[in-house]
Amino acid sequence: MPIHIADEGASPAVIDLVIDGRSVTVPDDGSSLLAVLREGLGIASVKDGCSPQGQCGCCTVLVDGAPRVACVTPVRRVAGRVITTVDGLGPQERQRWADAFLATGASQCGFCTPGIICRLEGLRAKAGDADRAAVARALSAHLCRCTGWQTIVEAWSLAVSGAGSAEAALDRDRDLEAATRRATLEGGVAQRVGPDVALGRGGFADDEARPDCLVAVSDGAGGWAVGETLEEARAKSGKVQGRRGTEVATAPLEVPDGDWALTLRTSWVEPAYLETDASWCSPGGEPASPLANGGAFGAKQTSPVGAAARELANRHGRPVRVLFSREDAVRLGPKRPPIAAGVRADGTGVMRVVRTPGIVEAVRSVAPGFVVEEVDGPGPPTSVDLRAAGWAEAAVLLAALDARSGDSRGIGPARQVQITSPAGAEATVSVGLDGNVRVHLECGAVLDEVVLRSYVIGAAHMALGWVRSEGLAVDGEGVVGDLTVRSFGILRAADMPAVDVVLVPSDREPVNGSDAVFAAVAAAVWTSLDCPPVWPVGS
Repeated sequence: MPIHIADEGASPAVIDLVIDGRSVTVPDDGSSLLAVLREGLGIASVKDGCSPQGQCGCCTVLVDGAPRVACVTPVRRVAGRVITTVDGLGPQERQRWADAFLATGASQCGFCTPGIICRLEGLRAKAGDADRAAVARALSAHLCRCTGWQTIVEAWSLAVSGAGSAEAALDRDRDLEAATRRATLEGGVAQRVGPDVALGRGGFADDEARPDCLVAVSDGAGGWAVGETLEEARAKSGKVQGRRGTEVATAPLEVPDGDWALTLRTSWVEPAYLETDASWCSPGGEPASPLANGGAFGAKQTSPVGAAARELANRHGRPVRVLFSREDAVRLGPKRPPIAAGVRADGTGVMRVVRTPGIVEAVRSVAPGFVVEEVDGPGPPTSVDLRAAGWAEAAVLLAALDARSGDSRGIGPARQVQITSPAGAEATVSVGLDGNVRVHLECGAVLDEVVLRSYVIGAAHMALGWVRSEGLAVDGEGVVGDLTVRSFGILRAADMPAVDVVLVPSDREPVNGSDAVFAAVAAAVWTSLDCPPVWPVGS
C-alpha cells in the first residue's frame, strides 16, 4: 500500500517513488532524499554525518541500482525512480555483506558502513569482481574514521568471491562476547559486535528516538532552537551552514628556547568522528547516551547534548531530540591540543601545550623528564580525553630520538620504533621501503583477533593522517575555518598503505592496545620522513 506523508494542508504537488520495494508518495516541498528517508519514513540505516555537505557518504543509497549521496539529492530529482537502502537489499545480499564485514572487522561503530555497503553493492552489480584500486576509487566518496579502509577492502573481496562465501567464512565458533569486550577496551565505551552492526543497527541515540520528539539544534548563541521537525528547528536557528575557509592549518605555538636534538610543533586536530553528537530524552527520564556504540575517540565524553535533552524535555513536557550539525561538532567539540616541544639527547625536554586540564599528568606518565608549559591563547576547546592526548606526543618524541640514535634498529624508512602505553600495551612499528606499515602488538589477552586487528589498522590510519595531512585552520581570534569533513585531512582509501599486523599472544589481563599503536605508528612514520619539525608534513 502506498505511504502518504503529506499533511492535509500541504501542496497538492506530490512525488511518487519506490523505496525498498514499497510505493511511496511524498510532498514535492523541496526536501532532500535524505530528509524523506530518515526524517519522513524513519529509515534509520541512512545516516547523516555531514549535515548535509555531500562529503561523508554515510547517506549513500542506490537509485535505480546506482549509488547516490542522498543528503544533496533533491527528492524531485529522483521522482519515479527506485530507491534502495541497505535495508532494501535482497536478504541474501544483505546477509552476505553483513557476514563479510563481521568476518574481516570492517565495521567498528557501524555508522558509515550502511552507505559503504550500498556503494559496494552498486559496484558489484556493475563491475563484478573489481580489483583493489577500483574499490578504493569507489570508496573515495566515503569517509571512515574507525577502520583504516583495509578491512573494508578485505570485506569486498570476501563478499564478491562467490555466492555464500562470506557466510561460509564466518567463524561460527567465534566468541562475540569476547569480541565485544575487546571492542569496548579499544573504543573506551560499551560497544557491540555482530553482523547487524555493519547494517547500521548499533543502537545510535538518534536512531532510537521516539517519533513524537521535538527537535532541538544549536542556535549559534549558546542556546537551542526547537521545532516540530529537524527542518523547522534548523530554520529557527537562523544559521547559514559554514563552509571551508581560506585559512590554512598552522602550528600556533613556538618551540621553547633550548639546545634540542629534536623539535616538534603540531596544529589543532579535529577528532572527526562521523556520528555527530545526538541524544534524546522523555520528560523526567534519562537521556540517551551520545556514546552509543561509538566512543568518538574520547571527544564526546563531555558532550552537552544529553543534559540539553533532559532540560528541554522537562521544559516542554515532551520528548526532545538534540542534534549537533557537523558545523556544531567542529566549532563546539574538543580538539587535540597543539604542542611545541624540544627534546635533548638525554631524553629530557620541554613541551609547550595549549592549556588543557590533565595534560601535564598525561605527558609525564611517559616522559617524567619533560617540563610542561601550559599556555593560554585563542582557539577551540581542547581535551585530554582525546586518544592518547599529551602522552602520545611525548612518546613520539622519545621514540624518534631513540630510533635516530644510530643503534642496530636500522636507518631510513626501515627504522623501527617501540612504545609502551601508560596502560602497559607494547607496540613495535616499522615503515618499510614500500611505505607499508608493520605492527607487532602485545596488549594482554587478545580476546578476539579480528576486532583487535581492525582497531590496530584504524589506529595506524589515524596516526598516518595525524603526521601527514590532518590539521584545522584556526584564525587569530581562535575561530575554526575548516567546517567540512573533507577539510580535516583524513586519509582516503586510495591513500592508505597496507598495514601488516602481528598480535602477540599473552595470558595477562587485556588492556587497550590501539592507543599504543597510534603513538608508535606516528613515531615510525615521522622517523621515516626524517622528523620534519612541523605536523602535518603534507606528504
